[in-house]
Formats: sequence, structure tokens, C-alpha cells
Amino acid sequence: MKTIYVGNLPFSSTQAEISDLFSRYGTVHSVNLISDRETGRPRGFGFVEMDTDPALAAIEALNGTELGGRSLRVNEARGRDDRSGRENRPSGGGFRRND
Repeated sequence: MKTIYVGNLPFSSTQAEISDLFSRYGTVHSVNLISDRETGRPRGFGFVEMDTDPALAAIEALNGTELGGRSLRVNEARGRDDRSGRENRPSGGGFRRND
């Protein structure tokens, strides 16, 4: 199973709409659209889980396509530790003052 990152989504996107879009390439096991924790507003990205071969086909076919006037960014999701630059940042997000 592969997890696909889907970015630059219209804020009006629904889980059903994204599931329908990706189901053209195979069975969609889950769709998770990310919302802001404090406001509940959509953040414009999410994740789709599919079997490996259909996921690769969906990534190839859908990356750069337009949905709701926005050009989608579709690629294989990376784990939190794999994101570029994260390993070089101090834990806690910054430096602390010693007052």
C-alpha cells in the first residue's frame, strides 16, 4: 500500500470528490484531507491510500492536472523524518533564550 500526497487542493474539495478522482486508477482505501487544528478550515492538502501499482499510475496521471482552477501536486508521501531539512533543525523549532 502507498500513501499519496495531494497538494494545492481547492479549499472546497471533499473526501468523496478526491476519492472519485483517484478511484479511476484503482481502489482507494482512504482519503484524509487536512484541516487547521484551531480553525477547522481546510489547509489545501491531503493524503490518499491506494495499492502500490494503482497509486503509481494515479501519481503519474494526476500530477499537474487541474481541479477547481488549481494545478494539483501529486506525489508519493514521505514520512515525517524524510522531509527535507527537518533533520537539521533543532528540536522544539528554534533556539531558547536563557534569561
